[in-house]
Amino acid sequence: MAPQPERETAVVVATDRVPVIADGREYHATRTTAGGYGRVVTTPLPPWPVAPPRAGPVVLRAFTDADTHLAVELGSDPYVPLIGSLPPHPGAGQALEWVRRQRARYTEGTGLSFAIADRRSGTAVGAIGLWLRDLAAGRAIVGYSVSPAHRAQGVGRSALTALTTFAWTVPELFRAELYIEPWNTASIRVAEAAGYRREGLLRSHQAIGGTRRDMLLYAAIRR
Repeated sequence: MAPQPERETAVVVATDRVPVIADGREYHATRTTAGGYGRVVTTPLPPWPVAPPRAGPVVLRAFTDADTHLAVELGSDPYVPLIGSLPPHPGAGQALEWVRRQRARYTEGTGLSFAIADRRSGTAVGAIGLWLRDLAAGRAIVGYSVSPAHRAQGVGRSALTALTTFAWTVPELFRAELYIEPWNTASIRVAEAAGYRREGLLRSHQAIGGTRRDMLLYAAIRR
């Protein structure tokens, strides 16, 4: 594959989860073959943070309808639409749908999707998510994308630091993972600056843009 421009982007691994209501509490369900084929395991969703996670120049907050500009900015990057649900060069309606999908991630039981906002202005400059399909096993996957205009300014590092600090407030969580393509040195620098360590190369790990791609596995462990 030809070299590509560096991007502060970690791949989001798609999940298929549904909310379950039991005993007046909301759970997210995962099908697993461990301990029996098709068994459904449920783990309580962690509460949405009362105090927005923050670090350096950014704060992580819920998405609002005013964040459609971020969808347009991210959709202008040829790589970002390949790794998520955002179409390339989205129109106003598509941008709004994408923002509302981010807000729905929590109630759907997928995880917590945050807008990365400038701490002073509140303007959304990126997106980051804590995906919890394997919370019952103590693991989470992190994915993030920073708007092209705000890269190389410490936004990705600060957002990942804030999200990881929040992750360790979830009692069941002990490990957070990142999946990064080997050419993406900007995202590798973000991960390492936020304390994530490289654990290996996953060959032909997943399809992106119709091509099987290798992925570097980075992880942070609760200390």
